[in-house]
Amino acid sequence: MTVTTIDAKYLGHEEFVSTYLLQHGDRAAFIETANAAAVPRMLEILAEQGMSPEQVDYVIITHVHLDHAGGAADLMKACPNATLLAHPNAAKHAIDPSKLVRSATGVYGEALFAEMYGTIDPIPENRVRIMGDDEVLDWNGRKLHFLHTRGHANHHFCIHDPAGGSVFTGDAFGLVYPRLQSKGLFALPSTSPTDFDAAAAKASVDRIVATGAKTAYLTHAGGVTDLAGVAALLHPQLDRYGAIVEEAFTSDREGNAIDEFCREQVDALFSDLFKAHGLESANTRTTLAMDMNLNGQGIAAAVKKKRFKAART
Repeated sequence: MTVTTIDAKYLGHEEFVSTYLLQHGDRAAFIETANAAAVPRMLEILAEQGMSPEQVDYVIITHVHLDHAGGAADLMKACPNATLLAHPNAAKHAIDPSKLVRSATGVYGEALFAEMYGTIDPIPENRVRIMGDDEVLDWNGRKLHFLHTRGHANHHFCIHDPAGGSVFTGDAFGLVYPRLQSKGLFALPSTSPTDFDAAAAKASVDRIVATGAKTAYLTHAGGVTDLAGVAALLHPQLDRYGAIVEEAFTSDREGNAIDEFCREQVDALFSDLFKAHGLESANTRTTLAMDMNLNGQGIAAAVKKKRFKAART
C-alpha cells in the first residue's frame, strides 16, 4: 500500500493539516479531509497518481472536528463509490451535521466559521459505515485495524495498518508541526473542546505506541517515526492539563472566572514549553495561537462538564 501525504493548505497555512491518500492495487482511500477548500487539491493529487474518483472506496475520518472532516461531504459527492468510515459517535454527526455546526459556530463565531468551513452538508446514511473498536476492515486483502482512542474527543478512532507498520492518529497522538522541529522533537497535545480527558488521552497515546507501528501519520502534520519520543513529551503535558482541570474544579471559581483561569494556566504551560525547547519567539506564538486558544477553551469546558456531572450526582 502506498501512502501519499497531502498538505491541505488549511486556512492558507502550509504543513498545518495533512490528509492522506492510500493506494492499494487499483483502489484508493482517503484519510481525513480537512475543510472543503482542501478537496480540489486532494482530487488533483488523486489524478496525479493516475486514479479517478470512481476508484475511491473509502473516505475515513478520525473524528468530526471540522479541520479533520469539514470537507467530508464535498469529497463524498466527488467520489460516487466511496463509503464514509466513522466512529459510532461521529457517524451521526456526518449524517446530520446540524449540532456539530452549532457547536463549532459557538467556538469560532458565525463570521469566522463561514470563512473557514462554509456550508456543511449531510452525508446520506446509506453511504456511512460505523467502525467498532478493534474492528478490522478487509480492503481487498489489506487489513486496516480501527482503534477507538478517547481523550481528545469521545468520537475518535485511529487506523492501524499492521502490514505497513503505520498508524493514522488524527489528534490522539498530539501535534507535531514540521516548522517547530528545528531544535529537536516538539510535540503537544490538543485539548480543544469539548471532550478532553487527561487519563483517557494518556491511555490512547499508550495504545498507539503499543501497536508497534514504525510511523505515525498525524493530521497535524505529517509522518513521525519517533513514537516513543512523542509519547514521552505528551505524557507530562497531559498530566499538567489534568492538574489544571482538578485545580479549577475544586476552586470556588465560577463562569467566566473559570475561563480566565484556564486561559492563564494554558498560556503559562505553553510559555514553559517554549522556554524548555528554545522556541521563545513571536513566530512560535503566532504559529500556535489557535491551538493555545482552543486548548484553553477545552480545559475550561472539561472543568464545567466535571462540575455539571458532580452536581447531578
